[in-house]
Amino acid sequence: MVALPVYIQVPSWYVDHVGMALPMTGYVLFGARILDTAQDPWLGRAAGRLAARCRLGAALWTAAAILSGAFAALWFPPVGGTGWLPVAWLSVTLALTYCAHSFLNISLLSWGARVAPDTRGRTRAGAWREAAGLCGVVIASLLPAWMTRASGWTPGMAMAAYAAFFAVLLGWAVAVLLRLAPPWQRSPGPADLPASGPAAPALRRATLPAVRRLWLPYTVNALAVAIPATLALFFIRDQIARPQWTGAFLAAYFVAGAAGMPAWTRLAGRFGPARTWAGSMAMAICTFFWASLLGPGDAWPYAAVCVLSGLALGADLVLPPVLLANAVPPEHDPAAQFGIWTLLGKLATAVSALALPLLAWLGYQPGTASSGGRALILAYAVVPCALKLLALALLLIHVIPREEKPA
Repeated sequence: MVALPVYIQVPSWYVDHVGMALPMTGYVLFGARILDTAQDPWLGRAAGRLAARCRLGAALWTAAAILSGAFAALWFPPVGGTGWLPVAWLSVTLALTYCAHSFLNISLLSWGARVAPDTRGRTRAGAWREAAGLCGVVIASLLPAWMTRASGWTPGMAMAAYAAFFAVLLGWAVAVLLRLAPPWQRSPGPADLPASGPAAPALRRATLPAVRRLWLPYTVNALAVAIPATLALFFIRDQIARPQWTGAFLAAYFVAGAAGMPAWTRLAGRFGPARTWAGSMAMAICTFFWASLLGPGDAWPYAAVCVLSGLALGADLVLPPVLLANAVPPEHDPAAQFGIWTLLGKLATAVSALALPLLAWLGYQPGTASSGGRALILAYAVVPCALKLLALALLLIHVIPREEKPA
């Protein structure tokens, strides 16, 4: 419920409602996301150590409180325009939101990495986790718009109500997690592993390359997903010319992602998560490139693109964490590895923010359908498909040949 507004709605919110210039908005997003990227390995280590000392609960409550407050403040800068105060407000609130959200997310990913001893169990658990996350995304795509239409509220009032609802729901979710979830099964971290002797270098040689081989295809694929997410609202408004359908388009995309998860889970159990992920990438390329051919009024064809590419999204969400969990043996602390993993994903989202000043440099002006239209199409659809193709090639070359086939 935080990820979609922060990554998709904040850019257009600060350009359209606050009045910040498009290039400056992109630079602030890039800087905040770089900061968010750099902190993830540290947050992963902190989560592992807090769990080992049975102090994770208090840390999760603190992170939830910071996230609720910063997310609410994000939508209400004290002044608008192009001055320094909106820039500082966006920078600080984004930094706090990213930090708290990252800690909660890394803790949850790491907690779930040891819930099952095999690939099938981890895939099933990951599918449930990501499906719940997609439910939050669907709520985020529909609820503020529904509040505005049903009550006559302004967009600001709707976001205030949404932030309050999110704070209550997040508090309930943390309470349920700490009360009902299985206990965190502590794994010895690097300090607990033998520092010398034949076992230590053999273990490092056996595991670290397997983890590193996943980094590049995962990062390139994440960039291919992050660029359209950053530009989606601009594309829907200025290229498809159906801004009133924005919530429906986003909901169709994420509902399709949730609906496709059971199929990807079954396919991963039969063919392996890496091969299944490669198939989803090929599907995404074939469907999303269609968006580059659409223009004003093509609402239903764009809805079909949202549904088909959303089906492929389900594999992007479920299978990469499973591949990482399989590559990390029980002797290693998964929190540190997931800290690096989320770092790479956020590095991709940081780079995607540079699409905004690039579009401005190419002549695109938000709100003007005829201004920079080709640049918007290129950035939104063509470049992501090329990146997805590169990620698929990396997966085929470096990961799939070493994947064990399911029994």
